[in-house]
Amino acid sequence: MTSQHKPYQNYQDALTQAQGELIEVLWQPDDNCYPWNPAEPEAQDYLADLEAGFSLDACQTAAEITSGSQTLFNRLHQCWTSLTPSDSSGSASVKRSLAQRFSGVPASWLDAIADQAQQALSMNQSFADKLVLCVKPLLPNWSEDDLLIFARPWAYSMRGNQEFGTVGSVKWSELSPIEQVRLSLAIAHYTLTQLDNDPEDN
Repeated sequence: MTSQHKPYQNYQDALTQAQGELIEVLWQPDDNCYPWNPAEPEAQDYLADLEAGFSLDACQTAAEITSGSQTLFNRLHQCWTSLTPSDSSGSASVKRSLAQRFSGVPASWLDAIADQAQQALSMNQSFADKLVLCVKPLLPNWSEDDLLIFARPWAYSMRGNQEFGTVGSVKWSELSPIEQVRLSLAIAHYTLTQLDNDPEDN
């Protein structure tokens, strides 16, 4: 950079100098500069060189990829758990109850709903909105309006009066996306009801 830093008297002088230096850097020719428009033909060589240094040799089979990703997710879950406050006795008992009642659902899914329900209880929102809050982070591809439609049967029924049937034996991986949404909201309804009825957790 050819320009020399000059003392400035106020904020405007500093801003002007910073803008000038930025423009100077942008206009300097640099063969190693990242391409601003990757769609341009000359950017392909740069991107090809980057990709050449990336290899998937360590994960050749689908089984290895699945195993490696599961290990990663388990580790992330452990890290997240270690950063969150320890459960109160009421929340811990609800999580145990969820694990028993909904044994076919992944434990990480149940824990996430339980944690969201804990936060939703303190919010001044309708029961339907609380149900959506419990499952929305797990279902990012679903809009809140769609989730509210699925939540209505749970929100407007008598709380605690819904039948869960034999959901404990359901295999999560065999459910359709819509069935997973419905079951997630059922779990959220059960969790909110249990936490709301637990005097130690309020």
